[in-house]
Amino acid sequence: MPVNYGSLPFAEALAFLRAKLNLPTQRWDDLLGAAHDLAFVVAGAMQADLLADLRAAVDRAIADGTTFETFRKDFEQVVADRGWTGWTGEDSKSGRAWRARTIYDTNLFTSYAAGRHRQMQEVAERRPYWRYRHSPASVVPRAEHLAWDGIILRHDDPWWGTHYPPCGWGCKCFVETLAERDLKKQGLSVTPTAAIPYNRTVTRVNPATGEEYTVPEGVDRGWDYAPGANATAPLVALITQKGSGWPGSLSASVLEFLRPHLPVEMLRELAAALGLTIS
Repeated sequence: MPVNYGSLPFAEALAFLRAKLNLPTQRWDDLLGAAHDLAFVVAGAMQADLLADLRAAVDRAIADGTTFETFRKDFEQVVADRGWTGWTGEDSKSGRAWRARTIYDTNLFTSYAAGRHRQMQEVAERRPYWRYRHSPASVVPRAEHLAWDGIILRHDDPWWGTHYPPCGWGCKCFVETLAERDLKKQGLSVTPTAAIPYNRTVTRVNPATGEEYTVPEGVDRGWDYAPGANATAPLVALITQKGSGWPGSLSASVLEFLRPHLPVEMLRELAAALGLTIS
């Protein structure tokens, strides 16, 4: 695994990013978890052209393997060109760097994780075991993630559905595959469920809204999913709730994007919520 996690482009990571729909959102938690598999979002980016430019900058970063500094300059240029204001971090140099870093890391790490997930699923018959690894590149390690280092489970174990990394903001943990012969050769075995550290959920409070939410311990809110495994339900829920005020052209493009992913009845219900009809 390279020290600069996410620095080497590969087809599956690019395919994951390029298959997404651009979706305007007000807040970072408007869209959580697996819905990010289908949507490219930047909190506060409500204009279609702004979102498209930000996405293009992310695409270049993944396709070309560019450094954060290059992306940061692209980000600043997009902000200036589009006159984007009112976003968290804009009032200071450190705030702008933090926001650029968040967009850069989040998209690179999830795209690479999703691409890797697809690769590992394709060889799951021959290499059915997955091992959680904590990255030495993490500057401030989380105790839970350090404790998970070395956990071995089958690829289809439910634990991966909530703990497939990245498991939070800035998390650089990763997963490697193992064959049966690897376990025998290295004297390894599958980790018993009872032996998995921090294998419980905790209830926390969102300080901004007072809302309570439950997450696996050691996993940040909105990160308890496996990038690349895909789920349409959260995305459909958001569109139903927020989409009534969208321009007709945006609603139509969203509907067309989701057509191959949804049953006909759900598609019709969504169309009705957007003020559209489908044949």
